[in-house]
Amino acid sequence: MLYFLCKTILHGRNVVTATQSSKLLGLSVSNSQIPYKATRYVHFESPEKPDSVLAVLKNHGFSKPQITRLIKGRPAVLTSNVEKTILPKLEFLISKVAECNIASTFCSQPTTFFRSPRKFKDMVKETKEMGFTPSKPLFMEALYAMSSTSKPTWKRKIDFFKKFGWSEEEVFEAFRRYPSFISFSEYRYMMSWEKKTVPRGLFALDLLSKGVIKRIYLSSLFGPSDHVFIENFINCHKSEASQLLNLYHEKLDLSKNWRVDGCKLQHL
Repeated sequence: MLYFLCKTILHGRNVVTATQSSKLLGLSVSNSQIPYKATRYVHFESPEKPDSVLAVLKNHGFSKPQITRLIKGRPAVLTSNVEKTILPKLEFLISKVAECNIASTFCSQPTTFFRSPRKFKDMVKETKEMGFTPSKPLFMEALYAMSSTSKPTWKRKIDFFKKFGWSEEEVFEAFRRYPSFISFSEYRYMMSWEKKTVPRGLFALDLLSKGVIKRIYLSSLFGPSDHVFIENFINCHKSEASQLLNLYHEKLDLSKNWRVDGCKLQHL
């Protein structure tokens, strides 16, 4: 029955009703949610592979919503050879990483698990050598970043940050704190620098000089959305919120006069 459920999820066929699906795996997927790529690239005529894949996922701590998400995001997983592709990697990680962290990463970043077993083990080793502890959630985020970034790209990113005055060790330290940052394109950094980094940085310097805040963490300064940033740095200071909001708007206006030219910040 799992086989027919998979065909329903992938192709939108009325083989299994939503009620029957929920009885089998607790899944309920409408035709509008079916990714177009799934109908084009995944074909199977026997239940052995999809059934074995789903059984392994369930036995290794994957929740029903996670299985649905994985199938819709990476339908080709259903055609995988469980014994050669999925199981060795899951068992290898389970000896080091919590099942919940593995499942979460597998569902959100499935390409990490579709490397050859040897390449996969090498990536795990490199991630550990970078200073990440397998038992901590950040390890899986770092593993994905390592697997999706080639060595030439690493070198290019390091050279990019060096032009802004960073040392190689500072780049690695930033990666150890926020692994996903290495995956962003240089263009995204440039845009972020003009629209977020400059105004927030200027604003934070004023807050520090006025004694409104005693210290600041880069993750809380540059990571949040605009809404969260305003809540954390402006609205939380109720008696000064109006003045701080005006100050922040001043910094936003001021930053419009700065542009990134190459790797230099220039005033227009």
